[in-house]
Amino acid sequence: MVDTREFDIIVYGATGFTGRLVAEYLAEHYAGRKDAPKWAMAGRSADKLAEVRDLIGAPADTPLVVADASDPASLDAMAARTRVVLTTVGPYQLYGDALVAACAKAGTAYADLCGEPGWMREMIDAHQDAAKASGARITFSCGFDSIPFDLGVLFLQAEAVKRHGKPAPRVKGRVRKMQGGASGGTIASLTETLKAVAKKPSLALLLKSSFALTPGFEGPHQPSGLVPEYDPATGTWTAPFVMAPINTKNVHRTNFLLGHPWGEDLVYDEMVMTTIGDAGKAMAEAMAKANPFGDAKLQPGEGPSKEQREKGFYDILFIGEYPDGSTVRASVQGDRDPGYGSTSKMLAETGMALLETKGEGGVWTPGALLGQALIDRLTANAGLTFRLED
Repeated sequence: MVDTREFDIIVYGATGFTGRLVAEYLAEHYAGRKDAPKWAMAGRSADKLAEVRDLIGAPADTPLVVADASDPASLDAMAARTRVVLTTVGPYQLYGDALVAACAKAGTAYADLCGEPGWMREMIDAHQDAAKASGARITFSCGFDSIPFDLGVLFLQAEAVKRHGKPAPRVKGRVRKMQGGASGGTIASLTETLKAVAKKPSLALLLKSSFALTPGFEGPHQPSGLVPEYDPATGTWTAPFVMAPINTKNVHRTNFLLGHPWGEDLVYDEMVMTTIGDAGKAMAEAMAKANPFGDAKLQPGEGPSKEQREKGFYDILFIGEYPDGSTVRASVQGDRDPGYGSTSKMLAETGMALLETKGEGGVWTPGALLGQALIDRLTANAGLTFRLED
């Protein structure tokens, strides 16, 4: 049934800033290729979709699908027409419920850019059984949060097992370098999460737990990541990392979904590296007090210029540590700014990986469902590099 659907991929939210970049990537990168997917652009307005289609240089016959988050019937119809839906329509806690439900019902694969763990847990609880029954693979957090971290730990632990016969029980994610700010959508998502906590204080406990996305499993105490600290593993001071609260939850969920191949005692945290000595300490303390979004006034749909996106990059170090003092090190680099340029390529390639990779229905992480297949696609197509460092 699935193979006879009209489209391979629908990009929902194609008139928004990030959605447009996803559509542009598919139009440019897969033009004329044998493995080009049958894809369409979706959004609320046919006129705006046609305008964006022309703006990004997509073929004039690129199909346009009208669908609206406030009209569940339109989402049901869209989900039934395609094998995969890629959605950039956030904040997902405001606009995402009906689409997840539609995909879970229709057996349609779904991938988004969600960094909203409270909503994600609600969707896991609400739709895991339906997705499993229909074969729908619901895959959250397929952008900078949390693919480089989720797959970075997967990559590191594969090498750790190869070298030491067992996974590293302690893993550190350390952002070495990064250029490029958060997206307007990310800022809006955080704002809505804070509003949700104000309405429902019990959410605060869920958001605080590193195991918020592992229903029925609670692992060992994890570092808070909220205060600057000296890290002997890097020889530098480290500061809190704004994406850590979502990334750490996804890493633990991947471990959980795979049956804890990295052990039920895994301890994982993420910090930003500064530098050595008193200068590093001062920098880390200043970063801990600063607004992580700076003076950003971006709204959803706004973002940096093409030149700014192309100047952006990131470099993340992963360190696996054993009780005897031995370590394994790996890194993940991206060749565009994290919030837009790299994120749009990661979401598109997640869609391609969903087309070529089988798996049971359910609510997944990219690492648990797609693993090495996605690493291979990102390395070949999306400007990511996975490297062993020792």
